[in-house]
Amino acid sequence: MLFFAVFLLFSILILRLGEIQIVFGDDFKRELQRTEDVTVSNPVPRGKMFDRNGNVIVDNKPLNAITYTKQQNTTQKEMVETAEKLAKIIKVDTSKVRDRDKKDFWIVQHPKAAKQLITKKEWTLYDNKKWDYKKIYQLQLDRIKDSKINHYSKQDIRAIAIFKKMNNGYALAPQIVKNKGVTPQEFAAVSENLENLPGVDTTTDWDRKYVLGDTLKTIIGNVSFAEEGLPKESLDKYMALDYSRNDRVGKSYLEYQYEDVLHGKKAKVINKTDKAGNVISQQVVSEGERGKDLVLTIDAELQKKVEKIIENEMWKAKRQYSTTGLMDRAFVILMDPHTGEILSLAGKQIVRDEDTGRLKMQDYAQGTFTTSYNVGSAVKGATVLTGYKTGAIQPGTTQVDEPLRILNTPVKKSWKTFGRINDLTALQVSSNVYMWKTVIAMAHSHYVPNGPLPIDKTAFDTLRRSFSQFGLGVRTGIDLPNEMSGFPGPDRTSGLLLDLAIGQYDTYTPIQLAQYVSTIANGGYRMQPHLVKEIREPVMDKAEEGPVIEEIQPNVLNRLDMKAEWIKRVQEGFRMVMQTRNGTAYSFFQGAKYNPAGKTGTAQAFYYGSDRSRWGTPVMNLSLVGFAPYDDPEVAMAVVVPWAYQGTGPAINDEIGKRVLNTYFNLKKQRSMKNTTAIQ
Repeated sequence: MLFFAVFLLFSILILRLGEIQIVFGDDFKRELQRTEDVTVSNPVPRGKMFDRNGNVIVDNKPLNAITYTKQQNTTQKEMVETAEKLAKIIKVDTSKVRDRDKKDFWIVQHPKAAKQLITKKEWTLYDNKKWDYKKIYQLQLDRIKDSKINHYSKQDIRAIAIFKKMNNGYALAPQIVKNKGVTPQEFAAVSENLENLPGVDTTTDWDRKYVLGDTLKTIIGNVSFAEEGLPKESLDKYMALDYSRNDRVGKSYLEYQYEDVLHGKKAKVINKTDKAGNVISQQVVSEGERGKDLVLTIDAELQKKVEKIIENEMWKAKRQYSTTGLMDRAFVILMDPHTGEILSLAGKQIVRDEDTGRLKMQDYAQGTFTTSYNVGSAVKGATVLTGYKTGAIQPGTTQVDEPLRILNTPVKKSWKTFGRINDLTALQVSSNVYMWKTVIAMAHSHYVPNGPLPIDKTAFDTLRRSFSQFGLGVRTGIDLPNEMSGFPGPDRTSGLLLDLAIGQYDTYTPIQLAQYVSTIANGGYRMQPHLVKEIREPVMDKAEEGPVIEEIQPNVLNRLDMKAEWIKRVQEGFRMVMQTRNGTAYSFFQGAKYNPAGKTGTAQAFYYGSDRSRWGTPVMNLSLVGFAPYDDPEVAMAVVVPWAYQGTGPAINDEIGKRVLNTYFNLKKQRSMKNTTAIQ
């Protein structure tokens, strides 16, 4: 019986083995040989930025870097061991190591002690799937006493910082452990010990290089750091576009606006892994390609000179006039009125250095489209043209410039009483009264000395709609994020309508003034301003531009619904401002060979700057718009100096404008002479 039982069991075993080998043998063989393809995308350097003359503005500088690539079968314990070895070789920033990071590290180092922090009852709840592991882990973190993590040495803290970086991202995707400040000694030491540091590698990374320093820095924008990765608020959007969590992306302005162009095409590598997760082969599916390059409309040399002019004039005004105490910013925009190309977008701000307590100048170019101000009489060209359009005045209409005495209202008058003047003279001498009488007629009212001034309040809408055709009070469409439209005043009394007509009620951005004067200069076409001129293919040569992929074409946003002869008449009024005696800017621009035209502006306003204790202080805002040459405009200009002074002070707007236009045409002449010499 025993022999028979043994024989029967062996027979069953042999039959079972035969079944496994014959029937299921191929299945098990395939399972043992099963592999998995994991595609990994490796980031590439971003595209460069050039100015309109081919000069590099933003480049990529190479950096020595130390990376870590986690395998699919790598355990947390193995990662900790590698981090501890690496911490003996390199130094890393530990300022961002938190208690939570220390606790994570401790749990991996002491798995048994960490397990004992959970009661049997709690483990039972987990085993029965009533609790998830996230809850268990959180309980472990909560129950780790401070005494357990406060004993870590400086080297341990470095290991924790390294371990934290290792855990970022995905398996088989390289993670930056250190890419800034890697010393030659560190790079060499890591390279020599790679066989003892599984997953660690030495490579070359990149960082943004701003060739012009702080010039245009705020317009160029920022790129996220490697450890920062994708912004949380945009995570879903970028992940849907095949970004990795630790990819660097543009965070602001041009870097953000043209992210899809600058980001480049990531290299794709297929890692073939075995059943255990070991990489057995790699195949490059597609080579990476650096991001495409942007050619900006900016003239870098002109930009630097314009910024220097702003700085010089602001410091000079600060030294010479005690009334300029609240002045802390100024803006200048130069634009091609026919194409919308921005030649210079400059803004400067005076701030107090937190370390030294001294005043310093910093770039504030973004203020040209993110801040708005009362700009004063610079808008009177739009007021006159609106008067023509509504029939309130005709070209050549004369009106008496006299003090207006409106019932229960302080006397309103121009800076000087001019008597009977026409529309051209009103622009030339900047008559407030002429503009007021124009909008009074527009509002279907009539001025009676010492009487009330009832108005049709729809005149506010009429004037604002007309102003918007020039770009005042609406977004210009500049190819940058966060552009503001300014603020329309909320109330609608007759006195405020008069203020609106002379630029002392609604607020406008400096870029809106540039679009406005360009619209007048080019004969009535509101051009969309833009900073990018071309998109080009990347090339290896650092100093060379690649083939053009896309050229940004001029975009007409709208055409003024006004007669051409009306616009020409306002152009003539602007010419008189700068080229005829009694013109408000004549003393600054008389004799200028480039034949300028423009309009000055002074607005009674209130200070709302960084010093909140001075908010509401009465100040004067200064502005200047212009174009040249008058008969064939090639450049339009807007200057805005908010809070220029209290009471009386320097005409810093005119001084800046004169120096800027002089610089533009002098630079043009110098380049023309160089080109002529080169040809000869």
